Amino acid sequence: MPPNKRPAEILREIKINLDSLSKSFDLLNELKVCQTEEDLRQNGLQILKNILVQFRPKIETAVKQDPLCSHQAIKIYSSLTDVIIKLALKIVIRFFHPLANPTKSEKICLVAVGGYGRKEMAPFSDIDLLFLTPYKQTAWGESVIESVLYILWDLKFKVGYSVRTIDDCLRLGNIDFTIRTNLLENRFLAGEESLQKKLKLSLWNKLFKNSGSEFVEAKLLERSERHEKQGKIRYTLEPNVKEGKGGLRDLQTLYWITKYLYRIDSPDQFVDTGVFTQDEFLIFQKAEIFLWAVRCSLHLISNRAGEQLNFNAQVELAERFGFKDTSGMRGVEKFMQLYFIHAKNVGDLTRIFLTSLESIHVKTRPTIGVQIRNLFELGFAFNRETIPKQFSIDNGRLTVTNKIEFLKQPINLIKLFQVSLRSQLLIHPNALRIVAGNLHLIDHGFRIKTETNEIFLDLLLNYQNPERALRHMNEVGFLGAFIPEFGRIVAMMQFNVYHSYTVDEHTIQCICNLSEIEHKNLVEDLPIASEILAGDINRKVLYIALLLHDIGKGLPDDHSVSGAK
Repeated sequence: MPPNKRPAEILREIKINLDSLSKSFDLLNELKVCQTEEDLRQNGLQILKNILVQFRPKIETAVKQDPLCSHQAIKIYSSLTDVIIKLALKIVIRFFHPLANPTKSEKICLVAVGGYGRKEMAPFSDIDLLFLTPYKQTAWGESVIESVLYILWDLKFKVGYSVRTIDDCLRLGNIDFTIRTNLLENRFLAGEESLQKKLKLSLWNKLFKNSGSEFVEAKLLERSERHEKQGKIRYTLEPNVKEGKGGLRDLQTLYWITKYLYRIDSPDQFVDTGVFTQDEFLIFQKAEIFLWAVRCSLHLISNRAGEQLNFNAQVELAERFGFKDTSGMRGVEKFMQLYFIHAKNVGDLTRIFLTSLESIHVKTRPTIGVQIRNLFELGFAFNRETIPKQFSIDNGRLTVTNKIEFLKQPINLIKLFQVSLRSQLLIHPNALRIVAGNLHLIDHGFRIKTETNEIFLDLLLNYQNPERALRHMNEVGFLGAFIPEFGRIVAMMQFNVYHSYTVDEHTIQCICNLSEIEHKNLVEDLPIASEILAGDINRKVLYIALLLHDIGKGLPDDHSVSGAK
């Protein structure tokens, strides 16, 4: 790569060359002199291999030098794949199975679907293809499809493919939401373009129309099941970049749902739909760029389609991203802290997004019966009079009555969490959004105010378990704003085998376990600790000490000494 050109400029040049190549098939002229089918196959394969050898190393070098240009590289990888597939189809139809006058049933349309249809491909992503036919497949069509697939397999491509008519797509998409999601992002590649246009029209008019609610519920259920499989926790120290909580798939789910409901063509239209504010969309963009950068670099250093960000990969990626060791904190820990901050932001965006869906009645709201049953399961006899006037209840969840009046008294920011614990009501995402957007109100005066600290100690000490309040406070940034030293350890990982979670997550889980011990829920597992806590001890000192026990992590001195100070 020329030293005077930046990686992003190199990628733009590659894109221009690939666009030119996709419109010209002069490379295939040399195949006219081939005498046998084997010569045709070998020479055609060599032409395609030469294209891959010409462009792939350049893309890889650009990504290695600047991982954050991966948001361009994923488009370039798609364009390169487009060129290969179009040429493969051309070779097959022109030289392997020529047909002078194809009938209507002997027309084929090659369609990119899924991530490939969206033009987002990591270096070793699968290629999702749909061979679209007007009627039942003919012998000629079967031969063409088989020959194209053999060429792609010979090139070591991982291809997921289907051969369907438009009616097949509608029928299968109606019963399988994975297929429906794949079809949502269909893009014409080659062949009979009118078939793809007809498919797109049929999907929107017959399959997607008036089915937004069921699609949303299916995607959210799929998301929950995926998180369950990946371990539920966002801050596990070897996360799955694609499927894990706060990963790329969560961002893609937000896009799929918005596309399905509003028929948008790119995430750039999020703000137009009202799903996100401009600031929230910028958070989405930054998370997407970073996560794609991590995924692409992970593929390249692994030389395969691995998505698990294990400890060995983390060290090499930290170097590629330019993180250096400093006293108190290793470069890899800084890299992973940034990763978890983006993962946390993805979770925040999802909460905001779901609120937007509820406001337009697309996401199912809990029924009155379900709300009442949940309250009784909590052992709570609901009394609306226990809720201060600055708060109200929306669909069984605690929210803000009047935003302007609420913010006139900054202490209401912490009262929200106290009232939630006291009433055992979950906090409405809209209320959390208000807190997250007004953290500037938490200044020095707020922190030293006696009433503020009394409320904090109350929610830490005087309810069944403070975990939920602490977790919400941490997720929206309140905890880090109220205790700035705690803010420094948010999403901080410790690069060793002794810790399974980030420092802040570990701390909150410790508080949760302490409360469980104190309330005699772990007597069998921890009999000695349970006996000690049943004795005469200073609970306030114990809880505060545990909350702050790791607050010195990442500082140059021993963390226990720094934390004590």
